[in-house]
Formats: sequence, C-alpha cells, structure tokens
Amino acid sequence: MSTWILAADNSRARIFAAEKGAGSIREIRTLASPEGRLHEGDLTTDKGGRGRDPMAGAHGINGEEAHKQENADRFANLVCETLETARNGGELHKLYIVAAPAFLGMLRKHQSHSLRQLIAGEIDKNLTTHTPEAIRKSLPDYL
Repeated sequence: MSTWILAADNSRARIFAAEKGAGSIREIRTLASPEGRLHEGDLTTDKGGRGRDPMAGAHGINGEEAHKQENADRFANLVCETLETARNGGELHKLYIVAAPAFLGMLRKHQSHSLRQLIAGEIDKNLTTHTPEAIRKSLPDYL
C-alpha cells in the first residue's frame, strides 16, 4: 500500500513516499511554480498606478494581489492533478498533506471527491524547505 506525503506552498510541492508505516520517508517527486516566489511587481507589467482616496489612503488600483492568487490557484490545481493521476494509476492509496495554511485551502478547492477520501491527515504548516526527517517528525508515528 502506497502512502504519500505532500509538503507544499504556493511555489513548491514535494511528494514523499513512506516505505513502512513507522519508517522514514523519501522524496519521489518535486513540482515547482517559479511565479510563486516572485514579488507582485514582477508579475504585473502595466500597473494602473496608485490611487488616492482621501477616506481610504493610497491603494493599488488593479488588485495587484490577484495575480499572486491566480498563480497559486493554478499551481494548486497542477498539484491536485498530479495526485489524481497517481491515484488513478494505483500509485497512491493514502495521503498526508503538510501545507502552508492559505495554500491548503486552495488544494482543498481542487481535490476530487475520490482524492479527498484518501487523505488520512492534514497539517497546516509550511515545511517545504525542511529535511525529510523534520517533515516525518511532524506526522503521526505510524502512517
């Protein structure tokens, strides 16, 4: 039976497999979204400028944060499609998700009902840059 662990944020997703229920984990796949690491100004080329509303103060006119959200949403969809392909191929039978809180919500939005049924646990922490050993310590003793 294949148990996978997904450690993800809006720019990186690392997928690990557990060989044994109480053993270590090993990284088997990595997905990246370089756009998720960019600053908002790097994502938008033609900004509408700054507006000045005497009641609200200075604010961005074009909803600059929307570009970052769109990129993160697309990446969450890609991650879920990858997991769904593995599920359909019989590679994945149980899944633990460790993800940045905001990104965890995006992942939930893109999960199929069948994929959702395989999720054994969720942890709302960003551990994508941690070692496999550190990620394993945040999971239940027996997967």
